[in-house]
Amino acid sequence: MEHWKRTIELANQYFTRGEYIDAREHYLQALALSRVLLERWHDADEAVAAYVISHHNLADVHLRLMQPEESAEYLCAIHEHLLACLIDLRLTTELRDACLRHSRHSYVELLQFTTAHGETPRIRRALKRSVSQPASLLQQQALLSEGPFHGVH
Repeated sequence: MEHWKRTIELANQYFTRGEYIDAREHYLQALALSRVLLERWHDADEAVAAYVISHHNLADVHLRLMQPEESAEYLCAIHEHLLACLIDLRLTTELRDACLRHSRHSYVELLQFTTAHGETPRIRRALKRSVSQPASLLQQQALLSEGPFHGVH
């Protein structure tokens, strides 16, 4: 996890300086590391958070690069993966619970993206799937009680 954190911090420095190509490359490295950690790290919440942050940071950098389609793809990919994990009985209960908690962030990010940039067919499907999954009621309750999640940088 420390290697992931150092990689994200370096990418964030590039992002802050407006060096978006270098930021993207480091965010891609962080995403690869977070994929490896996802089912292996001892702290499920930390592992899922790393995976979500990696996707959301890539979405942010693609917006800065004027590539909203790519941004939408990263937002959809993480939300869809979290929803798939919710029903994957091969995963531990702790990991599925962490995916549920973090899916509210990915849901809000999709809604915010849609408000700012419009809806894509994939976003429409991802949001529709959120509503059709049993977890959607828990997501809505979490949003009402805790409010939206902002700022991963």
